[in-house]
Amino acid sequence: MSLPPDVPVRRSGGEPADYTSLLRRRWPTLLIFLAAGLGGGAALFQLTPPAYTASTQVLVAATGLPEQTNQVTNRQREPLNLDTEVQIAQSATVAKKVKTALKSTPGPVEVSVPPNTSVLQISYTAADPRTAVAGADAYAQAYLANRRESTTQALDAQLKALLAKLKQVSASLVTVVDSLPALARGTAERTIALQRQNVLSRQVYNLTVKYDALKTIAVTPGSVISDAVTPARPSSPSAPLNLGSGLMLGLLAGAGVAWGRDRLDTRIRQGSDVKRLTGLDIVSAREIKELTGTGSAVLLVSVPGTTSREVTQAVRQLNERGIPVIGAIVTPPGEPSDTYNPRDSGPSSTRRTSTRSRRAPGPPPSDTLVFPA
Repeated sequence: MSLPPDVPVRRSGGEPADYTSLLRRRWPTLLIFLAAGLGGGAALFQLTPPAYTASTQVLVAATGLPEQTNQVTNRQREPLNLDTEVQIAQSATVAKKVKTALKSTPGPVEVSVPPNTSVLQISYTAADPRTAVAGADAYAQAYLANRRESTTQALDAQLKALLAKLKQVSASLVTVVDSLPALARGTAERTIALQRQNVLSRQVYNLTVKYDALKTIAVTPGSVISDAVTPARPSSPSAPLNLGSGLMLGLLAGAGVAWGRDRLDTRIRQGSDVKRLTGLDIVSAREIKELTGTGSAVLLVSVPGTTSREVTQAVRQLNERGIPVIGAIVTPPGEPSDTYNPRDSGPSSTRRTSTRSRRAPGPPPSDTLVFPA
C-alpha cells in the first residue's frame, strides 16, 4: 500500500462506529461535563426561588352587539374571535384595573384558550400561593369588567346615534304633515308631500324598532366558571426540567469538547490509532516476508509517543524517494525490534536493531523506523 505525497492526516467521522470509538477514547471528558451539567442543574434548582401559579377559567359570552367573528374550524368551533379576547385580557387596560384591585404592580399572566371552547384560562404566577390566587381572580374580574364597560360604551354610542337620527326624521315628518293642509288636492305638490310622508313614516318606524331592540339588550360579557385554587406546590423551578436541561447541556458540551480534543490530538497510543489517524494498515512479519524484493517499506511506530503528523511526514519523504509504504508495525517504546532484510544474509537472516541505530540522516522522526522489504 502506498500513499500520495500530500495525504492529509485521516480523521474519524461519518460512520457510527467512529463516534462510538471517539466516546470510548474520550469518556473521561464526557463524564466530567455530564457531572458538571447535572451539578449546574441541581444548583440552579436550589438557587431559583419558588413560584406558584393559579388559574381561573372565564366563559366568554356573546354580548348581543355586533363583534369580531371568527371562522368556525375544527380547532375553534365558536363564532367569537377568542384570539382577540386573549390579547384584550393581557392588555395594559386590564392590567391597570388589576393594579387597582391588588394595590400593587401585577406579575406575569398567561391567557390560553382550550381547543373547541369559548373559555379563557387565565394563569397568574406569584411568589406565594395566596397572591397567585388573588392575581388570577383579579385578572378574571378585570377582564369581565373591561368587556362589560366597552360593550356598554358601544351600546350607548349606538343608542345615541339612533336617537339623534330618529329626532331628525321625526322633525322632518312633522314639517311635511303640517304642510299638507295648505296643498290643494290633486296637485303635484300634494302628491309629492304624501310620498315623502310615507317614506319618513317608514324611517321613523324602522329607527324606533332598532332603538327599542338596543334598549332591551342585556350586556353579558361572560362569567367565571372556575375560581382559582390555592396551588399545593410551586410551578417552578422544576427538578426534572432543570436536571434534564443540565444533563443535555453537559452531554452536548462534553461531546463537543471530546470531538475537538480528538481532532487536535495526533498522538498514537495503540495500534488501532495508526489506521484511524494515518490510514496505514498494521502488517505482520509474514506479510513483510511475502513482499520481499518489491522495494517497499514498512514503518515501525513506537507507541505511545509517536504522532500521526510524524508518521505522515515519514510516508511523504519515502514517497518522494520513490519508496512505497505498505504498512506499519507497532511496538512499545524502547523495545528492540527484528529487522528483516533479504539482502543481508538470505531469506531467514535477521538483524536486531534499536530505534536510534537505524535512524538515517534527514528521514523519519526518532520514534519511527523504516524497514526495507
